[in-house]
Amino acid sequence: MTQRVLLLHGIWNARAWVGPLAWRLRARGFDVAAFGYPSVFGGPEVAVPALVERLRGQPPIALVGHSLGGLVALEALRQAPELAVPRVVCLGSPLCGSETARALAGHGWAAALGRSGGLLRHGLPAWHGRAEVGLVAGCVPHGLGALMGALHGDSDGTVALAETRLPGLADHCVVPSSHSGLVLSPEVAALTAAFLRDGRFPRTPDRRVA
Repeated sequence: MTQRVLLLHGIWNARAWVGPLAWRLRARGFDVAAFGYPSVFGGPEVAVPALVERLRGQPPIALVGHSLGGLVALEALRQAPELAVPRVVCLGSPLCGSETARALAGHGWAAALGRSGGLLRHGLPAWHGRAEVGLVAGCVPHGLGALMGALHGDSDGTVALAETRLPGLADHCVVPSSHSGLVLSPEVAALTAAFLRDGRFPRTPDRRVA
């Protein structure tokens, strides 16, 4: 049976943003759709219930979320653990909260984050859901957080690696990519496909794994 996958974009993006990833996953045999939501003017208060409603009563489907999309996906499963979602892949999601988001708020730019600001600043509690969760993080520091000087240590330029590690996550790996590049990367698509099929990322000598 063809595995069904629903992609979630991040803040300031629309469904088209995850198009390259969708194309690569379809080429690997997945049945892929995208979930759009108002990331700034609606935020998780709108996105999470809409996602729960989209998934409720449906056959099993995996979720793949970029950045804020990963937070929305896991929050939906935290609120509705009965949903038939066997696996989730988060791409560069600040699960522990985003220092970049906190810096934006501290500089008076909280309005740019809109109603997603709270979730981005504070992140999620430890993961205790039934779904297997994997996180792909980037380590090429090209992005807003790096420009603002908000990040310390390794990062993808927007999200620090330390912010992507959440207690209870099943698997975590690091790839040479910026934050935006995670959606465009063939390597990330291959890793995502592997996790969706096997529940784990493949190990190679040159890949950093938490």
